Amino acid sequence: MLFNKNNFEAFERRYRANFFNTISGFKSANLIGTVNKNGISNLAVFNSVVHLGANPPLVGFIMRPLTVPRHTYDNIKASSYYTINSIQEDFITKAHQSSAKYEKDESEFEAVGLNQLQKSSFPAPYVKESAIRLGLRYRNEYPIEENGTIMIVGEIEEAFVSEEIIQPDGSIDLAAKKVVSISGLDTYLGVKKLKKLPYARP
Repeated sequence: MLFNKNNFEAFERRYRANFFNTISGFKSANLIGTVNKNGISNLAVFNSVVHLGANPPLVGFIMRPLTVPRHTYDNIKASSYYTINSIQEDFITKAHQSSAKYEKDESEFEAVGLNQLQKSSFPAPYVKESAIRLGLRYRNEYPIEENGTIMIVGEIEEAFVSEEIIQPDGSIDLAAKKVVSISGLDTYLGVKKLKKLPYARP
């Protein structure tokens, strides 16, 4: 079925959001942890975390327009530190609940029933249940003028990964720990490793 710009403009608002949020394929599902200046932790699910480079290890994610309060953004800007945590099959519902609009003086960790973990002297909280936990420092942000969103770029300063899922070549076997992906904003999917191929050459 062919859709064009006229069809897109005729879509109901929520239908349009769902259509374009799922059409680009499966995305990573992660929880971003921060803490505010009063020491109250914040946790929110994101489906836009992307690898940007390995040297230095940079990761980006998309922050929606700042037309309403964005506690994750405010906390990152205030402290420069945040964590990115994997979501596994056994706590999908709790992770998804963190997308609810809690007040800034409420901790999503407590509200959804996930455990906060403080590692070494890192300023931002990790999710204890996550098999992969990344501690990042804010490096930059890039406004996307076309729709008012912001690409936040951070550098990984520390990483906690279950040793048994690190492969001999350094890659991480996400399927072994039942790390999930996400389609759109509300559909979580399990992953299955199909094939690992060698570096392609002509």
